[in-house]
Amino acid sequence: MKHLNSAQAKKRLVDGNQRFVNSTAALHHEFHPHRHTKDTQDQAPFAIVLGCSDSRVPIETIFDQSFGDLFIIRIAGNIVAPSQTGSIEFAISKFKTSLVVVLGHSNCGAISAAIDECINKTNLSGSLHSVTDRIKPSILPLISLNLPNHELMDKAVEVNIINSVKQLQSQSTIIKDAIYNNKLAVIGANYSLKSGAVQFLA
Repeated sequence: MKHLNSAQAKKRLVDGNQRFVNSTAALHHEFHPHRHTKDTQDQAPFAIVLGCSDSRVPIETIFDQSFGDLFIIRIAGNIVAPSQTGSIEFAISKFKTSLVVVLGHSNCGAISAAIDECINKTNLSGSLHSVTDRIKPSILPLISLNLPNHELMDKAVEVNIINSVKQLQSQSTIIKDAIYNNKLAVIGANYSLKSGAVQFLA
């Protein structure tokens, strides 16, 4: 595959999602077992996606992409932690991938758990705290606004995406250098479970 710059990579994702929304997705038939040695040795992902682990958000499917197209890291709440950052740094360094997308989605369970913890002081396991503690900075400023529950959820999802983007842009020297040299863009996107559409935030 020809190396794509960040604008070209984003367009490919936009076009693929539009096919998915329009029910004209064309690449699903390419998900078959690898039949050639070359397929198992080479990869050239044109975009990196840091997405939520939610089972309702199959990332290759919603972007209508196939094997080898996307380098995907999934974790509840699409949070940024050292292992996620390291995975992204690996893909940038190894494959010269030019676009990172932080993909959140509507009705996110991790966001809901963090909101519940903030408001109702629910008792979560230590491991789950390691997720919600990275989401709460996005939520705490919103609590005092007394928003209706659905508005609080929607706003929290968006702010959490934006904060994850900012963390990636600021906390990794490899990522910062690639952005500075115009070799990489890091952007956010929000997937609607209802419509299937992905809204890019930049």
